[in-house]
Amino acid sequence: MSANLFALYRTRVVEALARIVPELPPEVAARVEVTPTRDPAHGDMATNAALLAAKPARRRPAELAAELAALLSGADGIESAVPAGPGFVNLTLSPATLRAVLPAVLAAGEAYGDSAVGAGIAVNVEYVSANPTGPMHVGHCRGAVVGDALANLLARAGYAVTKEYYVNDAGAQVAALAWVVYWRYLELLGTPMTEAEFETLVPGGALQYRGDYLLPIAGILHDAHGAGLADAERRPLPPAVWFERVRGLALDSLLGQIRDDLARLGVRHDVFTSESAILAAGAADAAIGRLDQAGLLYEGVLEPPKGKQATDWEARPQTLFRATAFGDDVDRPLRKADGSNTYFANDIGYHGDKIARGADVLIDVLGADHGGYVARMRAAVQAIAPAYAAAGTVAFEAVLCQIVHVIKDGAPMRMSKRAGTFVTLRDLLDEVGRDAVRFTMLTRKPDAQMEFDLDLAVAQTRDNPVFYVQYAHARCRSVLRAAAAMPELGDLSPAALAEAPLDALQADAELALVRRLGHWPRLLEGAAQAREPHRIAFHLNDLAGDFHMLWNRGRDDATLRFLQADAVSATRARLALVAATAMVIRSGLGVLGVTPVEEMR
Repeated sequence: MSANLFALYRTRVVEALARIVPELPPEVAARVEVTPTRDPAHGDMATNAALLAAKPARRRPAELAAELAALLSGADGIESAVPAGPGFVNLTLSPATLRAVLPAVLAAGEAYGDSAVGAGIAVNVEYVSANPTGPMHVGHCRGAVVGDALANLLARAGYAVTKEYYVNDAGAQVAALAWVVYWRYLELLGTPMTEAEFETLVPGGALQYRGDYLLPIAGILHDAHGAGLADAERRPLPPAVWFERVRGLALDSLLGQIRDDLARLGVRHDVFTSESAILAAGAADAAIGRLDQAGLLYEGVLEPPKGKQATDWEARPQTLFRATAFGDDVDRPLRKADGSNTYFANDIGYHGDKIARGADVLIDVLGADHGGYVARMRAAVQAIAPAYAAAGTVAFEAVLCQIVHVIKDGAPMRMSKRAGTFVTLRDLLDEVGRDAVRFTMLTRKPDAQMEFDLDLAVAQTRDNPVFYVQYAHARCRSVLRAAAAMPELGDLSPAALAEAPLDALQADAELALVRRLGHWPRLLEGAAQAREPHRIAFHLNDLAGDFHMLWNRGRDDATLRFLQADAVSATRARLALVAATAMVIRSGLGVLGVTPVEEMR
């Protein structure tokens, strides 16, 4: 039997529909779905096949549904098929068909549910990409977890995935960082210059990034150079003397901290790409040249941005990209007034580099404040793809992550003094640990704002989803450990349990748990195609609920207890169910990057 019950019965539904409507257009057949029913009382599956086929067949949907139901009622494994609503058919599978899920799980192990739907398509998932100007904070954390889980999910669905971090090590923000570190260095020297005096030398006239996290970097600079980067009076030397040294040291130090923080979070990228290296290689200028060759650039004047007054806006000729030709709402400038590239132009060059490395799909995980950037980037990727991709087309997608509010003792968590103005990722990991952070970040859709309640994240209650799921796995493992101490049960390996008779699994709670296990392949595949890793967390919570319900039923009804020394065959059947449940929980937690625990302490 196919591991994916829904894929199997979709095939059977389409075959039955083709017998009723021989001239069914292929595009209609492709839209046929077989999905779980919303109410288990209505069956195990529902299909829209009759509704879709009614128009091309020139028949009433209800009439076609009745004929399809009659035909499916005799199909292998289907206990009943009932017309429902305007053209739907509800299917109830036989208990034996449901129970056959367990050997499939036990045979595949944690690979149960893995799919080939990705067909080896090369997907580049870029996520985090935090500016290396300070510690990672909770806002970066959500994108890191979502991106990492999404990449794991796509790999399980058969895509060839590259996890990428774009190091924004060029531009004004990194320059500002160098100036602040240099000021901290002068402070260590005991400079007589005031901060206000120093700021008159700073481009832009102000110091940014004032957190205490810069003091150790200034200390490293002092250890390496002593007073050699200041004059005899401990005043600043010209930037040509110190700027690149300070910039390089600060970047290396902060990027090292970011890598350490990501490692603690369980995030490991395959590729770190440097923005400055991309620019030095001429990728942005090359991309602009290719757009020009394609006739997609022109000199023009843009309208003032919405909300700008005429006095705030200077109309001037600019090099513009015809983004509107690819669905954007306005054409976009690629050159600044001084002739340098805009950030957007540099980003086009970077995405061109990703395409040139073989990506078929580009997925950027971005903060919600980048929502306005998506349309222009999609337009740019569509425009440059013919110049970079062998196939001539590349898909661009964005996953937007809303902000996270950290709550402790019912109030917003106090900001980190060390960071200056935000809750750092290290603060969060120190408070609740990696598993709680990762799972909790995936209990909401990425584009929904969320409150991260630190007290709830460590509570051992039903309301804490990571505890609830971990507890289900720990209970499974405790049952299997206890069973191993009962020699009368024989071989309890997954292979042996896969051969066990399963007829004893008759109770509604047992079959409900089996049903949930049967949903896993469809759920995993659908979540990958929708780019929604939070679906995995939702499913695990539901699966844990079904298991805990069965556990509690066993307390009240001795016949449902997992271990019964005087009923070896029934016990082995239930151990097959427990082992399969543990496998699917581990499989799902693996996608989320969460460690399954063996026992709760």
